[in-house]
Amino acid sequence: MPSPLARPPVPSTDVKRAAMLFSGGPAPAANAVISTAADAFLRSGLDAIGIRHGYSELMAYDGTELKEGEAYIRFDKKELERSRTSGGITIGTARANPGKHIKSPADLTDPEKTAPMKTVYEALRSLEVDALISIGGDDTLKTANKFALFQEHLPADAKRIKVVHVPKTIDNDYNGIDFTFGFFTAVEVLAQEVRNLLEDARAQQSYFLCECMGRSAGWLAYGTAISGGASLVISVEDIVGKYSQTETVDGEERKMMNLDAVVERMVDTILTREREDGRKYGIICVAEGLAELLPASALEGVARDDHGHIAVADVQLGRLLAEKVEAGYAAKTGDERKVKPLQLGYESRCARPTAFDVILGSQLGVGAYRALVEEQKTGVMVSVERQFDLHYVPFEELVDPDNLVTKVRFIETGSDFHTLARFLETHILSDQSPEDPMTNR
Repeated sequence: MPSPLARPPVPSTDVKRAAMLFSGGPAPAANAVISTAADAFLRSGLDAIGIRHGYSELMAYDGTELKEGEAYIRFDKKELERSRTSGGITIGTARANPGKHIKSPADLTDPEKTAPMKTVYEALRSLEVDALISIGGDDTLKTANKFALFQEHLPADAKRIKVVHVPKTIDNDYNGIDFTFGFFTAVEVLAQEVRNLLEDARAQQSYFLCECMGRSAGWLAYGTAISGGASLVISVEDIVGKYSQTETVDGEERKMMNLDAVVERMVDTILTREREDGRKYGIICVAEGLAELLPASALEGVARDDHGHIAVADVQLGRLLAEKVEAGYAAKTGDERKVKPLQLGYESRCARPTAFDVILGSQLGVGAYRALVEEQKTGVMVSVERQFDLHYVPFEELVDPDNLVTKVRFIETGSDFHTLARFLETHILSDQSPEDPMTNR
């Protein structure tokens, strides 16, 4: 049996040089993943490089030599040691998407639609890369999967670049892993902001309506509300029953938010706090993804990114809700209560990571190395369970094979975590039914 203090031996591997890139929005502990993965390769006598600014430099490849320092960097051991616990992203990020036009498996044989992927492949080959470590959210996972599938259609004698993916998002809405790196740091940063705002609200006898990041699910909004002491939290998972309705757009039914019911729930929270013990202040948290559930008319002209997502920051959901809550309060009381909208999230994405996220990010970084070198794997996502035990989830378990789209991991309404928020927020005495997702009776 080897000594428990012995470093694992380096197995024989055909991966001599690995490249890693970070794509999409920033997240705390990005450098823990990057530096730990790079260090694992370097300590094993293998090469590791960092591709700068996501896929953007690779997609711009025109056959000429990619410049070190501009398109990529070589990692230095001393720099890696200093960066592991730092904020920010040493290799930068971008939202460039070489798989934008690949919507189905059939598109993988279309030379025009796969042209950006071909350019990325050729750029990596020019750097003599044997493996790609993709770090990013669900859209980046989709791109990694498409890159792996694209290579299946190359000539038999063409070099195959192995691909592993490390899941990243402060939204924590990822299947295949319990918590994504950066989530708890983001929650802590935003919760502290909510705690500060609560004192501001108390001093001015007013409310803040905080719109938290979380395009598809409410993990960040719920975590922030629970940790920061908000009076109420509402996310996309709560838009069911009386809080939901439909509209017909271009002949198809579309789910939307029952804005009146949601606003009434917020107003009831404010009135209850006043009635219980005279508290005329508080914090209401909402997930930004509620913007996707506004009437189609409210989303006309809103820009979309390369992945087809609306620019939720441009919708000004918080301002819309705050104005309606003020009006609803005035209609019920004949009085005035100031509700101030505020967007939260950007300030948390490059924060110095908490210990938990450094540990998680470091293990995922080592996991990328171990997947490629020790396990000889490709087409897998690195994950952890129990005592940070590594395991590897095949892309085909995470991506729909027909439309190449990933599935969002929502908070389960009625789960213990969801119910925790209902226990802690302001208790509403009303005719809420047990089926109401926002009941706390």
